[in-house]
Amino acid sequence: MEKSHIQKISKEQEIKAEQVKAVADLLEDGSTIPFIARYRKEVTGSLDEVEVTSIRDRLNQLKDLDARKVAVLKSLEEHGHLNDELMAAVQNAETMTVLEDIYLPYKPKRRTKGQIAKEKGLEPLAIEILEQKGVNPELVAGSFVDPEKGVETVKDALAGARDIIAEIINEDGDARRKIRALFEKKSVFISKVAPGKEDNGAKYRDYFDWKEPAKTAPSHRILAMRRGEKEDFLRLYVRPDEEEALNILYALFVKGDGNASEEVRKAVKSCYKRLLSISLETEMRLMTKERADEDAIHIFAENLRQLLLSPPLGQKNVIGIDPGFRTGCKIVCLDRQGRLLHHDTVYLHMNDKKDYEAIEKLSQMCGQYNVEAIAVGNGTAGRETEDFLRKQSFTENIQVISVNESGASIYSASEAARREFPELDLTVRGAVSIGRRLMDPLSELVKIDPKSIGVGQYQHDVDQNALKQALDDVVMSCVNMVGVDVNTASARLLTYVSGLGPQLADNIVSHRDENGPFTSRKDFKKVKRLGPKAFEQSAGFLRIPKSTNPLDASAVHPESYHIVDKMASDIKCSITDMVGNKGVIDKIDINSYISDHMGLPTLSDILDELVKPGRDPRDTFEVFSFAQGIEKMEDLKPGMKVPGIVTNITAFGAFVDIGVHQDGLVHVSQIADKYVKNPADFLKVQQKVSVTVLEIDIDRKRISLSMKPNAYDLSGKRKKSEIKKNSDSRPKPKQTKKSSNHSKLDNPLAEALIKSGLK
Repeated sequence: MEKSHIQKISKEQEIKAEQVKAVADLLEDGSTIPFIARYRKEVTGSLDEVEVTSIRDRLNQLKDLDARKVAVLKSLEEHGHLNDELMAAVQNAETMTVLEDIYLPYKPKRRTKGQIAKEKGLEPLAIEILEQKGVNPELVAGSFVDPEKGVETVKDALAGARDIIAEIINEDGDARRKIRALFEKKSVFISKVAPGKEDNGAKYRDYFDWKEPAKTAPSHRILAMRRGEKEDFLRLYVRPDEEEALNILYALFVKGDGNASEEVRKAVKSCYKRLLSISLETEMRLMTKERADEDAIHIFAENLRQLLLSPPLGQKNVIGIDPGFRTGCKIVCLDRQGRLLHHDTVYLHMNDKKDYEAIEKLSQMCGQYNVEAIAVGNGTAGRETEDFLRKQSFTENIQVISVNESGASIYSASEAARREFPELDLTVRGAVSIGRRLMDPLSELVKIDPKSIGVGQYQHDVDQNALKQALDDVVMSCVNMVGVDVNTASARLLTYVSGLGPQLADNIVSHRDENGPFTSRKDFKKVKRLGPKAFEQSAGFLRIPKSTNPLDASAVHPESYHIVDKMASDIKCSITDMVGNKGVIDKIDINSYISDHMGLPTLSDILDELVKPGRDPRDTFEVFSFAQGIEKMEDLKPGMKVPGIVTNITAFGAFVDIGVHQDGLVHVSQIADKYVKNPADFLKVQQKVSVTVLEIDIDRKRISLSMKPNAYDLSGKRKKSEIKKNSDSRPKPKQTKKSSNHSKLDNPLAEALIKSGLK
């Protein structure tokens, strides 16, 4: 790793150079981010996962820049342009943009107007005009008229010269820097409806006549406008005021008021319209897209983290139900390890006879399999099934819980589901997923492509490689934070354990199937192809709850077992008696175990783990119930206060499930009584909230909600002062004009229209 990169990252991220180098070396050696953050604190100076990830990503960017520099230098050399000055400029370029500007004049191009003019021998004329030393362009141009070369007239000669000058200006580094700065500072997004697309593109009508500064445009609006353009419903531009741009260029290249200067002025205008504005608008579109992607991916990643770390019910005997009306409810009975014991179908909501038969069958299953909880999917017929079961006598001591089933159908059709349940119908597999999701959301959700879980914002429009990297980082982080029971984990879950991956995960499951459960972490070394490096990376995150060595069920890494042995010996206590006994552990003098290889951060982690071995960092599970008697949108009325669960957080608000088969939107202006810049600062996915219904639009399936305590006055009417306050709660983008069919984005339903129409 180049020393300059280490210093650069150190300065940018305000992290000591030795810390950056330590992370770079560990990554180069094959260490994972969770392992580095958890078990190499002395080496990195206790950098956390976010800091380690940031260093990794910046290192990758700099590696890409280095690779591009090599390619540019090779091209310059092959075409005979390379000299010491150019080599130094390339090697010193600190960004990809600067590098490309240096390379632009020498970059192989397809045949341009300027090149054609040069082939006609007009370059000396162009240079003489550009110098603007009192020359009369028309008189000088006369000597360049040559019909054999395609220069028929003086007018042709001057036009060719202007084409050459335009390309000189376009490739001028100073000009590009100044115009780029203008684009970055003052560009404006201008969105117009495509001719004749008003009806078919109705979901984009908020952008039919729209204008706002590109510098402050939020992620969701940038992505929405880009998608509307991609689908040919919108015409989108991003550019500053043309006159301001031209004046910058005139100041750089026009040196007077003579005839030659007038030709240069014409060339400047041609350059800006044909070349420079197009080039920099493309750059601006890419830059704003990258910014929008970054914001959207961050929102998706944080939502996913919150969802994966949802509180688990724990190991219970569970019935999982994939509800339905006409096709019936698919029922599965699972034991405390999530193994399928029985499956069946019952028919509810049809007639009294069918209901009675279903009650009898379900009651029998609950008794036979000692059921402790019933998980009901929240899809079609979910609320009806949940309410029906709550009223039955056999569920008095059984928790009936609604479970978000987003992505369950994706899992049902996956290769993993087919391998586990090759003989079962997709709906039965879905019921298994619903039941297991209640017991342990993390273990089940890792089997599903994160993009299918439904907690993202424009996830199909962002850079897919960057999205995958971010989501994989989140899944790995969550899996390793919680830890994995190696004797019950699926191969898919094991895949995300530090140092493993698909092949070693499969090998662990195969070894477990062939030899029985692991009894010690030492047994991991017997797994095919699991070598010393993989053992080092994974062992601390793999748990064996019933091991004879209690440390095998903890997050204490095997490399530190000897320290714990020494601690136990020093206080004359067995490890078994010490683990979980705070009174005994408090007798340990932690400072006496500090050495060159073991510092205070790791020793503190060890003591914390000994007090609560294998502790689950997730919150305690709490049963949630929707409002009784409210099962569909028609049951809602403005002013109602109802409980709900946050299902998705976006830049413009949060979506909340209130049990009516259609999530409602709490617009950013309705989250709190103060200005809310980022909804994620106030809410998280799966959070239980109380909301007030503001508006219901049954035809368009729109529900507007508020979390403000006084959104309605005592008469049940929405307070006018609140409406005005909410509409002014954040800066409004400028519109080119107002029209009757344009919904203001400050209406809480307007953003929902775009979101639900584009999801």
